Amino acid sequence: MKVAVYPGSFDPITNGHMDVLNRACNIFDKVIVLVAVNANKKERFSAEDRVAMIKEATKGNPQVDVCSYDGSTVDFVRAHNAKHIIRGLRAVTDFDYEFQLASAYDFADSTIDTVFLMAKSEKTFINSSMIVSMYDSGIDVSKLVPDSVIKYLKTRKN
Repeated sequence: MKVAVYPGSFDPITNGHMDVLNRACNIFDKVIVLVAVNANKKERFSAEDRVAMIKEATKGNPQVDVCSYDGSTVDFVRAHNAKHIIRGLRAVTDFDYEFQLASAYDFADSTIDTVFLMAKSEKTFINSSMIVSMYDSGIDVSKLVPDSVIKYLKTRKN
């Protein structure tokens, strides 16, 4: 069984993330979406809320598991017998950071491969921060995120 881990903050998950996830499911038997917990980062939604949003958005897809973790991504990948880390690329500006991250993963464990999936061109401008900012400005973002995110955005305090 080919298992991959798709780590990220997903704060909140977007249709761009979902596109990368769905395409990863075409390549791997199982994809674990790993919601990163970073005490140094100010998140808009709790890890529990982000996990719940993603679980609702992926309901009905038996290939997807969703977890949160506050440790090393490489340790999580090893513990789940995965051999691949999924990373999405939107634009050239993502490449430098993602290349450094992939190099760090490789240094930590050279048996784990990082697989990059390019975002579809119509989704390259979407990022979580922009979604929240647009929503807070009164812009309808329902075409940019799963329905589960809209429910959480409506209950979120600015």
